[in-house]
Amino acid sequence: MNLKRLGFAVLLSLSAVGCTTAPNTMAVNTTQKIVQYERSKSDLITKSFTLSSGDKMFYAENSNVSGKPLLLIHGFGGNKDNFTRIARQLQNYHLIIPDLLGFGDSSKPMAADYRSEAQATRLHELLQAKGVADNIHIGGNSMGGAISVAYAAKYSKEVKSLWLIDSAGFWSVGMPKSLEGATLEHNPLLIDKTADFYQMYDFVMSKPPYIPKSVKAVFAQERIANKALESKILAQIVEDNVEQRAKVIAEYNIPTLVVWGEEDQVIKPETVTLIKEIIPQSEIVMMSKIGHVPMIEAVKQTAEDYKTFRAKLGE
Repeated sequence: MNLKRLGFAVLLSLSAVGCTTAPNTMAVNTTQKIVQYERSKSDLITKSFTLSSGDKMFYAENSNVSGKPLLLIHGFGGNKDNFTRIARQLQNYHLIIPDLLGFGDSSKPMAADYRSEAQATRLHELLQAKGVADNIHIGGNSMGGAISVAYAAKYSKEVKSLWLIDSAGFWSVGMPKSLEGATLEHNPLLIDKTADFYQMYDFVMSKPPYIPKSVKAVFAQERIANKALESKILAQIVEDNVEQRAKVIAEYNIPTLVVWGEEDQVIKPETVTLIKEIIPQSEIVMMSKIGHVPMIEAVKQTAEDYKTFRAKLGE
């Protein structure tokens, strides 16, 4: 059975599985098949790397190793598959898409430092091992944007460009009204039960792509199981302001594309004004009717805007 027919088959299987609070084995297996089908369609192979700490980092990589390397960094609660669909539009680049420590398939040590500079250091170790650290383009969404800024500030001479997608870390702008009453016990970004995941899915996106409830239920169980660690990580990142480090990006004149969904409920769209002040060379793209994750909500447009940006750089 070819991949296209496999994808259709597993979707039919899901319609038979239905939605359950605790997904059964069939739902889990079917979800895994869909995820693997999507990765294969995007020419992505999952690999792993053991860090000097002994922790293991998993990442997806495409086969275009002769292309310019592009590191893509997911946000809080996400994983490498946040970029799987858009990877099909970016196949001219050598894509490296990790599960950050604490998320996805990577190690989840409770006592680790999950702030942006610590995560950037781990990513640099991975890129050094792959031999691409000295000529890297970086893109990051939300928390991944803050890590991108920290990485560029720490390894400024090695970073060729930045792509900040609804970036976290510029906290002096303040929280949006939708999160003003949020705590680490009651927060729409943390998942206690399956219903929370359904609500979170619609909260972070204005134009969420369709995913069967049975698939969401499987994803929800992963988030529920990781909630204790995610609460700790969230506490660290909301105190991790990257504004001073962003000034280094301006100093080194690193080309920067800032993309933001105008209907972002997680981080204020007004943040782009502050970023432009700190990084004057940055180019701003505002996306109407889009929320916090443009690379999922508007795959083709987000990719086209990025490729246009790279073309201006001769890259």
